Amino acid sequence: MEKPLAGKIALVAGATRGAGRGIAVQLGAAGATVYVTGRSTGSRRSEMNRPETIEETAALVDEAGGHGIAIGVDHLEADQVRELVERIDAEQGALDVLVNDIYGAPIEWGKTVWESTLDTGLRTLRLAIDTHAITSHFALPLMIKRPGALVVEVNDGTTEYNSGNYRVSFFYDLAKTAVNRMAFALGHELEPHGGTAVAVTPGWLRSEAMLDAYQVTEENWRDATKVQPHFAISESPAFVGRAVAALAGDAEVARWNGKSVSSGELAKEYGFTDLDGSRPDSWRYLVEVQDAGKPADVTGYR
Repeated sequence: MEKPLAGKIALVAGATRGAGRGIAVQLGAAGATVYVTGRSTGSRRSEMNRPETIEETAALVDEAGGHGIAIGVDHLEADQVRELVERIDAEQGALDVLVNDIYGAPIEWGKTVWESTLDTGLRTLRLAIDTHAITSHFALPLMIKRPGALVVEVNDGTTEYNSGNYRVSFFYDLAKTAVNRMAFALGHELEPHGGTAVAVTPGWLRSEAMLDAYQVTEENWRDATKVQPHFAISESPAFVGRAVAALAGDAEVARWNGKSVSSGELAKEYGFTDLDGSRPDSWRYLVEVQDAGKPADVTGYR
């Protein structure tokens, strides 16, 4: 089987579950060595109090055909991130792909800035923004030692969608606007060094938490459409994982520099599919069907 990322070194920061896990596994399937980090390990849980661990993710990377290395890191702690990058440098001498997928914050839905719990709101900003900045600060000096570095900022919503739509609450809206802007700024800073930064958003993600919320599994997820018909457009974490793997294997990836793009858009460009062979275009569906108040119908959208 072809391994287009054989010999490549990747760091997926925030790889415990959801999109981060899906991305790590698909990078592994393409042959990469993948460092997977997060706060939830076999010995402790993050504030999200979920059962998934980075060790499980590393094992899945191995099963997919790559090499997974799990390291417990709190990306708000600068010393931990510095030590992480120093270890990658010592062990590999290079870092080709950085995926900033760190978040793991509680969300207060539909609350104004004055109704929000201030500590919770500020925690959201720290986990969604500060972690990405800290990780990029330490990782990029290693990455720019050779041309071709790729930074992927994982987000919820494209720049186009987020700029015209209020997202959940003041703090969440601010966080998700900032992450796309990070890719834009990093693109400018990486370009002179032959590097690229891209913001990538999955669609309605069938994360472990989302499946639990609807009391379904990946095998019978369509049962959730009885409760929420628009869930028919949802996608597995493997879909955004394949999107990032496609970017990482593209010799012309610089054409995406500084841009914001969805997994559905990248599927059209690169030709990959979700696990069921479909290509869900969630963000186009959201605008044209769900936000437009039309009945759920994924015809022409997956």
